[in-house]
This record gives sequence, C-alpha cells and structure tokens, in this order.
Amino acid sequence: MKLFQQLLVAPAALGLIAPIAATATELDINGVSGYSDSIEDVQSISQFSDVYPTDWAYQALTSLAERHGCVAANPSGSITRYEAAALLNQCLGDVAQVNEEERRLLNEFGPELAVIKGRLDGLEARVGEFEAGQFSTTTKMTGKVAMVLGAVDRDAANDDATTFHYVKQLNLNTSFTGKDLLYTRIKSGNFAGPFVTNTYGTYLKEGKGTSNDLKVDKIWYEFPVGDNFKVWMGPEIENYYMLASAPSIYKPMLKQFALGGNGGTYGASTAQGFGAAWIQSVDDRSQPRFAVSSNYVAKNGDTANPESGGGMLSDNVSNWLTKVEYGAPRWQVSFAVAQKYCDKPSATNNTINTYTETCFDGGSYYGTKEGIDRTGNSTNYGVRGYWRPEEAGLVPSVQVGYDWSSIDDDGVSTSTEATAAWMMGFMWDDAFVDGNMVGIAIGKRQYATDVVDGTDDPADDNFVWEAYYDIKVSDSITVTPAIFGGKSTYEYHSDDVFGGLVQTTFKF
Repeated sequence: MKLFQQLLVAPAALGLIAPIAATATELDINGVSGYSDSIEDVQSISQFSDVYPTDWAYQALTSLAERHGCVAANPSGSITRYEAAALLNQCLGDVAQVNEEERRLLNEFGPELAVIKGRLDGLEARVGEFEAGQFSTTTKMTGKVAMVLGAVDRDAANDDATTFHYVKQLNLNTSFTGKDLLYTRIKSGNFAGPFVTNTYGTYLKEGKGTSNDLKVDKIWYEFPVGDNFKVWMGPEIENYYMLASAPSIYKPMLKQFALGGNGGTYGASTAQGFGAAWIQSVDDRSQPRFAVSSNYVAKNGDTANPESGGGMLSDNVSNWLTKVEYGAPRWQVSFAVAQKYCDKPSATNNTINTYTETCFDGGSYYGTKEGIDRTGNSTNYGVRGYWRPEEAGLVPSVQVGYDWSSIDDDGVSTSTEATAAWMMGFMWDDAFVDGNMVGIAIGKRQYATDVVDGTDDPADDNFVWEAYYDIKVSDSITVTPAIFGGKSTYEYHSDDVFGGLVQTTFKF
C-alpha cells in the first residue's frame, strides 16, 4: 500500500483534533480525494512538497518522525500540508499525551487533520451501515421486480383486454467455503391468462402466477469436486440449471425462445434432482474447451408411494438430460439428449396412466390439427449453437436451436409419434444508445411431425416471432417495449396471435 494511503487510514487522533473539526466544512477538498492514487510509494518524507525544510514545522516533523519511527528516513525535501497532517495523524494517533511542540503542530495542521478525520468518519459510517443491513455473513441477496403492461389478441377468443401484472424475485446466494453455493429463489406474482398459458405460445419468460403469495420455487446446493467437476442436488431444481454452461445466449421475452428453444429437450419442470458436470481445464479461459453435463429430475420425487409414480429414483415420472458442449466464451456448439418417462402406475389396478406434465407440461407445447392425444415416454434430441462478435455494432450475436423427439406408445394409445421445434435469435448490443439492446427471434414452437396413421394430421403451422428493444434507464432500471405473434395450433383450433407489451424491470 502507498505511504499516503497508509497515513490516511491510520488511527485518528480523535481527542486531539476534536476542537478544530468544525473548520473542515470550510475547506475545498476537491483536489484531495484523488491524491493517494497519484503519489508513488515513498520510503521517506523527502519526496513531498509545500512544507519546506526552512519552516519550523518541517524541523518539528523531522524530530517527530525520528522520535516515533513514523517513516523510514529523515526528511530531506519539502512536503505538502496534507501529507504533513497525515504523517502527524499517524505518529500521534495512539499517543495519550503530547509535548508543547507536538501541540503546536496539531494546531498548525488542524484544518488538514479535520479533513482526514472527516474522511475516516465517513468511511466508518458507511461500513457501519453495511454491517447493520447485512443479515448474514454468508448470504448475499439480490432481486428484481418486473411489471408488464400488455395484451394478446387471438382470432379464436375474445381475450385481448389490456392487463397489468408483476412478478417479484428474491435470490439468496449462500456460500460456506467461497466455492460452493446454496441457492434459494423466492417468487411472487399475479400473472394470469395468455401470459402464463403454454397453449397459445404467449407464455412470458417473466410470467409467474402465485396469487400474490411468496413461494420458494427453486432451492439447491452446488459445489466443486476437484478442479474439473461440479455437483448439484436439490429438492426444487430443473434439469437445465445443472449444466456446465447455458445452451443459449439469447435473452427472450417469451418462454418459447428460452434455452435456444423451449422444446422437448430442455423443456422441464421443477422437481427433486441431482446432477454433475465435467469441465476441461484450459490454460486460458478464452480458449475452447469440452464439457459434459448429466442430470436427473424426478417429478414425483416428493411422493413416497411408488404406486402413484412416486419416489426419487422411480423412472415412472422423470427426466434424464445429458449435454455435450465445445466452445469458448464467444461461441459454442452443443448436443443434448433427454429421456423423459411419463408413465404413472394407477394406485388402484396397476394399469398405466400417463403423466403428461413431465413430458409436455399438460400436452400444450405442441398440437395436431384435430386432436391433443399425445402420450407416452419420449426420447428428445437438441442441437444448439451461438456466436457473439468481438465488438458491438451492425453484426449481431446469433443463437440457433433445433429439437426433435420420438414418442413411444408402450402399449398406451398415442396419436403423436414425433415432434420438432426450432428457433433463431439475434441480439444487437449498444443499439442506438450505449447499454440498450435489440432482440429479434423467429421459429416454430414444438409441433407434431408424425402421427398414427389415419388418426390425425401433423401441425406444421406453429410459426412464431418476437421483437423487443431494451432501454437502459439506469444500472438498475430497464424498460422494454415488445411485440410478438405467429400461428398457434392447439386443441382443434388454429389461431393467428398478436401481442404487445411494455415491461419495466427493477434490479436491486
């Protein structure tokens, strides 16, 4: 640490300078705040200026330094008044009594000592405020509130009324070793209608309906094992949180564009799970590296009755996801496989019922032209890729994703045997104004590509799009106007959908 910085944080002579502290407000200290950043390391006060060797104060400080050992050598050049005061503060900070010469020095440099005293008091006050507001030495809390004013217009329904919703999210990040993390997410929201309904392709990423109740919707513990492995486990977690890195860099407004396409591979539900990832070591973090992640989530893991599909290790209602990736911070390609089991034994006669929520969240992520009978276990595949330019400009960051699924009937009637989904997303950083961003995405929601002969027709018209503009009002406030639309095929209906909203996000 530089000498003058050391002097500034040395113990202040509180009792000695109290009578003159009131004069501090009369001083112009604009040139003082950056002083410690410009001065080089010194081994004596000979490198200072403004108080000259011919001054009595210089001789008195020389004697003081020798007597108390405050600097490494006797002065041989001039010093500034603030440096003299800082030296005086260091030498006499813990001295109970002073002699006449030292008292005279205190009176001479009283205003400068008052400035130093004021800065130390301000620092102590800020530290006190921080400690008073810190509820735990191991936990840091962050959060956000998103308010959404918007409407959705569908041909097949009269639900285009303007609505105003909110969601509040609190993130508690707790670390016991500095490398591990106990994560808890608490949410509350009043979203309802199309903005939290999968069927129409209008589900907002920020959408959350809890009837204004606070709920813990995520909680897990993660920790490293050696230099290359990471482990997760938790009672409320989703598969895509247990990955070496996210498969997508696109920031969506609608949930259907999350994760490079919220299709059969990465679409999941919160439940009990565990997972691990291996990450290749590289000498430079900018270099490409391989990573492999594998994780398991049991939808009914909190239900002990195996007759109803319960049990943490039951494969009746579960999702096993594995992702292999290769890339660097600016680009990545990946391939993932998700094996989803949806058969739930009946509690009465051991016949097989279908637990569709695990696979397709109630069967609403895709549709057929005439029916919605989509049951059975499935194997799902997903490829992802992204690339970002080195600098913001006309060339956007690009995200692509494609999913396809094969559905087994396993003796259960099913009309849909295969599905697909794809997306392309583009983002322009610093668009028009530094800090703002434009986002555009197009694609198809998960739709049927193959059905049982003679029972139905595939739904190939689920094309969707969105466009938005992030306006950074401040580091904590972002306003985002957005529009979206497309075609939605579901439950014997085919809708033209259009919507618009303004989302205001407050981060703290």
